[in-house]
Amino acid sequence: MTSTVIQRKWHTTAEVAEMLGYGLSKTKMLVITGEIRSIKDGRNRRILPRYVDEYIERRAQEAEQGWSA
Repeated sequence: MTSTVIQRKWHTTAEVAEMLGYGLSKTKMLVITGEIRSIKDGRNRRILPRYVDEYIERRAQEAEQGWSA
């Protein structure tokens, strides 16, 4: 018998907060301001894994530019 692993297609704001090590309020603010992109799903916001990756990459680039200045 073969078992199938279902991978999450999106995350809640709370899950992203935990992934990033941020508080829920800070993460919600990042979503509201558009720093982390999200999708409206009914009354909830969902964040695609690639949106989290984009945010992390952007923050890393900002940090690297700050060091080279």
